[in-house]
Amino acid sequence: MEKRWTLPQWDENKVLQLQASLKVNRVICQILVQRGIDTYDKAKQFFRPQLSDLHSPWLMKDMEKAVERIMLAFQKNENILVYGDYDVDGTTSVACMFQFLQSIYPKVGFYIPHRYKEGYGISQLGIDYANEHNYSLIISLDCGIKSVELILYAQNLNIDFIVCDHHLPDNVLPPAVAILNPKQSNCNYPYKDLCGCGVGFKLITALSEKLQLPETAPFEYLDLVACAIAADIVPITGENRVLAYYGLKKVNEKPCAGIKALLQLAGMQKEVRINNLVFIIAPRVNAAGRMDDAKKAVQLFIEKDITTALQLAEMLHNDNTDRKEADSSITAEALALIEEDENHIHKCATVVYKEHWHKGVVGIVASRLIEKHYKPTIVLTKSGHYITGSARSVAGFNLYEAIYACKDYLIGYGGHFAAAGLTLKAENLHAFSNAFENVVKQTIHPNLLIPEIIIDAAIELKDITQGFYSIISQMEPFGPENMQPIFMLKEVTDTGYSKIVKNEHIRFVIKQDKLTITGIGFNMAHQFHLLANQNPVNLVCTIDENDYMGEKNLQIRVIDIKSAHKNLTNNGITYHQKNVQT
Repeated sequence: MEKRWTLPQWDENKVLQLQASLKVNRVICQILVQRGIDTYDKAKQFFRPQLSDLHSPWLMKDMEKAVERIMLAFQKNENILVYGDYDVDGTTSVACMFQFLQSIYPKVGFYIPHRYKEGYGISQLGIDYANEHNYSLIISLDCGIKSVELILYAQNLNIDFIVCDHHLPDNVLPPAVAILNPKQSNCNYPYKDLCGCGVGFKLITALSEKLQLPETAPFEYLDLVACAIAADIVPITGENRVLAYYGLKKVNEKPCAGIKALLQLAGMQKEVRINNLVFIIAPRVNAAGRMDDAKKAVQLFIEKDITTALQLAEMLHNDNTDRKEADSSITAEALALIEEDENHIHKCATVVYKEHWHKGVVGIVASRLIEKHYKPTIVLTKSGHYITGSARSVAGFNLYEAIYACKDYLIGYGGHFAAAGLTLKAENLHAFSNAFENVVKQTIHPNLLIPEIIIDAAIELKDITQGFYSIISQMEPFGPENMQPIFMLKEVTDTGYSKIVKNEHIRFVIKQDKLTITGIGFNMAHQFHLLANQNPVNLVCTIDENDYMGEKNLQIRVIDIKSAHKNLTNNGITYHQKNVQT
């Protein structure tokens, strides 16, 4: 699939000023300026994050109310229920809060709703459980901000709620005794992009201060906070960068038994980085909720004994194996449906349905289909008497608005810009599918149907030195708004050593002037011919380190290849001003 290459523009004066103060490679300064790091002080804070940079939790609206209500529960000997969603953010949030409260107060329990019996967020079943077991205070984490009627229902049962959430609030807020959410319009908390576990961490910090516990008490849970930040795809900027940085440090030095067990089962022996949390920890935790019951994820995270933790981790590992099998078979069936549709090539959206597909993996399948057919995609299955499913978008297209425009055909829907869920009657499937296609066709810019690679900088082989790589590595942890830098190498040539590996990947050595470097391209065998003919090519790549039998060497990891002589404006590269947050 042809991809667009985009190279952002930058303020050269700011780059030169930053280079004068930092005394490092100009390309590094260019990348930093593009990311809003344009002064020495900002660079120092970025490269040397400190836990002292974290904001006071008391700056968050309702923090005093939340702490007062919890202190009252301690005084009155009330039962407290910690309630969270079934994904990584929710289960880590519950594990942190439950462990912290239990370390200072005995009458604490936790509750995770069942994905299929109760659905997302606060459920009536959960509130009824609290009522039956005499819980008079519920602390909800990563959910609750939209649960107006259910929290009113709890209020009528004399159950108070403290809501800790990070999702966008509606105009009407639930009748909770306290709402902790930096996205509230009247909340002055300086950092708005905390995940649910991050908001819970701020409440733990405030309680620690109130109870005059050691300053380090909340930091016990930073490994779990880092997992939530990694899995929930929140920006790794500001406080999230500090929390992820020190959370990773704890993962590598002294992780909780649950994280240690998951890494051990996955055979992880090297230093753990943020992408390991994304691709090793997150899928296994999410699989518990997708395939079975996410309560065992919390049980894993709060377990102290490594032997028991390994047994629980094995259960999550098995759930993930089942998830992968379901994901793989459904993806194959969905791709076959698309191939059978002769009109699909002319469509701007993909909608596929089979009644036997597993509800827990349709969102993952939608993402898989976008990798192959780059279009807004909805994957549907049967659930009870209705059809339900998940939608995923392509970069830059507001999927939620497109689904909202088709709401007349739906029973329910919810989501955000990039992902959504929906439910409809079987008899409306055809009409909805047509309506969704028409809305996408009328509103999507044609460019958005071509995958885009945002390039950070054009470099030459002479730039790729150990010192250059060392500074790039110090930009970790990577993630949204601080992605691993992507580079373009122009007019390089294969030295004749390129080969296809395992029928899918390519390995090669390229040269520019008199310099050479080894490269790997995963799942890029289809572009082997561009290298094999030894004509000049342009490459888009990241730089990493190949550790083979204890010997470390720099290499490039190629993302895309184009002929250097391709008859395109700027060789198929677009230059534009990137939006920069400062």
